[in-house]
Amino acid sequence: MTRIGAITVLGAFVVALAGWKAIVVVGGLPPFILPPPEAVAGRLVEALAEGTITPHFAATLVEVVLGFAVGAGLALVIGYGLARSALVERLLSPYLVAAQATPILALAPLLALWFGPGLLSKVVICALIVFFPVAVATMVGIRSVDAGLLELGRSLRATRRQVLTTLEIPAALPSILGGMRVGVTLAVVGAIVGEWAGAERGLGVLVNLARGSLFDIPLMFATLVTIAALGVALYLLVILVERRLVGAR
Repeated sequence: MTRIGAITVLGAFVVALAGWKAIVVVGGLPPFILPPPEAVAGRLVEALAEGTITPHFAATLVEVVLGFAVGAGLALVIGYGLARSALVERLLSPYLVAAQATPILALAPLLALWFGPGLLSKVVICALIVFFPVAVATMVGIRSVDAGLLELGRSLRATRRQVLTTLEIPAALPSILGGMRVGVTLAVVGAIVGEWAGAERGLGVLVNLARGSLFDIPLMFATLVTIAALGVALYLLVILVERRLVGAR
């Protein structure tokens, strides 16, 4: 990120905090409706010091990483098949679109019933929500490979594997990694939804506890901030990988 970009992001963050504070003050909202940002920040520091957030954060992170790995891995294979085979596309596309059109919030309780309230159901939910954007990005990326490059590879008697690794994948990487940017943030959403459907630990569980039995609204907002920070951090990690593999654009 350039210096100007960093200043812009920081400025937007400060403006958002100022707007939040203004809403609380001007609206006269009590802390149990909308706590001020300093109260949320203080509660976040306190919860981290007490170890309240850490085990829930670790549980959610494991779910997100495993779910993203499974979903993205399957999406790369299926996406390539969709790009290179009209038959595969005709057979699978209706089911993929139907699965994407079904809200994950509606599927989560059913998946929790099938796979149990443990880690497996969260990984499945994350994988499902990650799969579609990465598969579509892979399909688009592979189809956008210059036909001249492929013809050159054939003229040089390159094997199918050599064409894939030296021509198709490098050319499709920007599109694939763009899909992964979307997918990794959706994986966080999937983990939280899965935890709401049934779990013992996780940031989604902590949100429910803070809102319900604990009635600790600052803690609830602090947990939401943690969820947002996790999503942003993973998004930036994918950007870092993209810059290492593709270069800054």
